[in-house]
Amino acid sequence: MSEMITADLVDLDLSAETKEAAARALAERMVTLGRVTDLDGFLADVAAREAQMPTGLDGGIGIPHCRSVHVTEPTLGFGRSAAGIDFGAPDGPADLIFLIAAPAGADDAHLTILSSLARQLMNAEFTSALRAVDDAAAAAALIRGDESPAAAASTAPESARSAEDSEGSEGSKDSVAVSAAASADTATGTTTSERPFRIVAVTSCPTGIAHTYMAAESLENAGREAGVEVVVETQGSAGFTRLDPAVIAAADGVIFAHDVPVRDKDRFAGKPTVDVGVKAGINKPAELITEVRGKAARGEVSAGSAPGTPVERSGDSTEGYGTKLRKWLMSGVSYMVPFVAAGGLLIALGFAIGGYKINKAPSVMDHFLWTQADSWGALFFQIGVVSFGFLVPVLAGYIAYGMADRPGLVPGFVGGAISLTINAGFLGGLAAGLIAGGVVIGIQKVKIPASLRGIMPVVVIPLISAAIVGFLMFVVIGKPIASAQKGMTDWLNGLTGTNAVLLGALLGLMMCFDLGGPVNKVAYTFATAGIAVASPSDSAMKIMAAVMAAGMVPPLAMALATTVRGRLFTQTERENGKAAWVLGASFISEGAIPFAAADPLRVIPSAMVGGAVTGSLSMAFGATLRAPHGGIFVVPLIGNPFLYLIAIAAGVCVTTALVVVLKGMRKQAPEGTGKGAADAAIATTVDSKEPVAA
Repeated sequence: MSEMITADLVDLDLSAETKEAAARALAERMVTLGRVTDLDGFLADVAAREAQMPTGLDGGIGIPHCRSVHVTEPTLGFGRSAAGIDFGAPDGPADLIFLIAAPAGADDAHLTILSSLARQLMNAEFTSALRAVDDAAAAAALIRGDESPAAAASTAPESARSAEDSEGSEGSKDSVAVSAAASADTATGTTTSERPFRIVAVTSCPTGIAHTYMAAESLENAGREAGVEVVVETQGSAGFTRLDPAVIAAADGVIFAHDVPVRDKDRFAGKPTVDVGVKAGINKPAELITEVRGKAARGEVSAGSAPGTPVERSGDSTEGYGTKLRKWLMSGVSYMVPFVAAGGLLIALGFAIGGYKINKAPSVMDHFLWTQADSWGALFFQIGVVSFGFLVPVLAGYIAYGMADRPGLVPGFVGGAISLTINAGFLGGLAAGLIAGGVVIGIQKVKIPASLRGIMPVVVIPLISAAIVGFLMFVVIGKPIASAQKGMTDWLNGLTGTNAVLLGALLGLMMCFDLGGPVNKVAYTFATAGIAVASPSDSAMKIMAAVMAAGMVPPLAMALATTVRGRLFTQTERENGKAAWVLGASFISEGAIPFAAADPLRVIPSAMVGGAVTGSLSMAFGATLRAPHGGIFVVPLIGNPFLYLIAIAAGVCVTTALVVVLKGMRKQAPEGTGKGAADAAIATTVDSKEPVAA
């Protein structure tokens, strides 16, 4: 394997003024060496990672990075900017810029090398040497570890060394460490004669390459300066080694510095805990140590289960209740969809084999002949019905799980099952899940003796929460919800003519708005709820057909557009277009996300228009569908299949035409095909939010 960084990948006089230009300048060096195969595709991946979270760090460091299919081997580019470049760090521009390019399938050894660099960046002597070095080869050797920071500093000009020494002597690291030790002792009242305070920590970031290990190094350094034992578990891309249970048991406090869910978080339950983002672990480790020591002194510990819920662990602690509510509901829907797909397809297969009277067949337990098609049709139908029976309980159970973690599962499933019993259906499941999660959260806030904590999650919480949720569903809110569910069903059954066409257009718009995201899933769940019965109404099957048809439009349209006007798309997009044919035909709307992420203002509105056309035509043609998934492969199960395919083709053509026209107008800008246009495309990607795929 080639060396990860060489002199050719170092630019000590980086003249770029923006982070996009800096990334391009360093990436071009990688392309020249054959380390990156597609410049624009790689830069799009860098920009997408940057859009998740700024990569600027305190101390004048910018560390853009990504894993990309366009990278042939792990590569590191380094640039030094005299003017500084804004990478979003709280303390201002960065003068040391590292561009980390990791292959999509980088192995553990490569990621270990990258993590070593991330840890070195927390070493003031290392960064000082990089600022002082005046030779590209020496800088590359320093970064590789072939030359020590002290040796590099000794070869630097005297003025540079003096400035760096002055800066280091008054740097924030020493002052932070001193304040950590002093404030921690004040908070806890400990003395140096006592055993050290012990902390276990977990760090993780979305990519698992840089911030994960930088936060670990920062916490360990601050711990040493404060006289605290800190042991860190880094949950990076190279996997992770779990902390010894004995180390966790002996710990006095826990710090989670993460931007993705902490794996096996229950191991740390029952201890004083500080839960923050990964950048807090890098930028203010001393404050985190002080905070966890203060919690330990006050006896603040997590009770019953690990702090934070599945939804909270995957998001920002400052999110509003509206955002959290959406994520709670999406948690339930994401677990429900596989049951819907399996059950719906089995039911549709049963009808296809045994005819539309198969729902009247006796139980296959009593009557099953191996050589009769009707018996096999009845078997598939009855298995599908059983699978559909889990739909509402799973929805309710995992909404509660998203709110309150595992303790929410029991009351959530119980509430969902009761919803089916009282005919409250899908709406009842939503209410049951939210109530169950709220009840468990309320119970967990009650202070209980330490001796009872062991039985809380196993006995007390399931008993009390299931009883409360059952009472509310049976006695208080069940009947009104059941009435509302019946009213909605009657309304759907009464839709005809213009009203049905307008509903199809609306559902088409929703399916194409965020391509697998929350709005898309609302429309899809609305449709699947209507057919989640043994004998769905004709209106419900029309809605299901319109939803699936509209969801197929965006990827198919992008595939067609890259075929008929390939010059309007990058090489990467043309490759994605080939896969989009299969994804679109399979009813996987997410196949259009790469196109929407790169050019949302042209792709998403075009997709919505085509989706609305398809949805309205499907409803107007009276197409019906019993299967909740399958795309083109379940056309034999569709009512009016020929007209249904015409509706899909019409929407695909409309979206394709709009995308081609809009992209063509952009390309007509003067000299718009050069480097400046590519930079603008990257900037557009960074400034926009990629739709969330389910």
